[in-house]
Amino acid sequence: MHGSWLWFAVLFLVPDISLFLFPLNKKIATAVYNCVHTYTTPILFSLVLWLLGQTSCLWMALIWTAHIGMDRLFGYGLKYETAFKDTHLGRV
Repeated sequence: MHGSWLWFAVLFLVPDISLFLFPLNKKIATAVYNCVHTYTTPILFSLVLWLLGQTSCLWMALIWTAHIGMDRLFGYGLKYETAFKDTHLGRV
């Protein structure tokens, strides 16, 4: 895909920026967090890139997917509004 390890390191944690919304508004933060931490979003992003002919940027979607996979590996799932540690995979 001709991506670089530097870009991987820089972009790998970008989806976690949504964590900073939790102290402000749990409902909005949960929605944003779950949107960027579901496999559907990077798949749709890949489809849009492909339709626009920007296939050279598909590596960004792969980094995003790797982030989600790492979260699942460590037991972090989609969030519930009840508490930050409540996820669809159980309490973290």
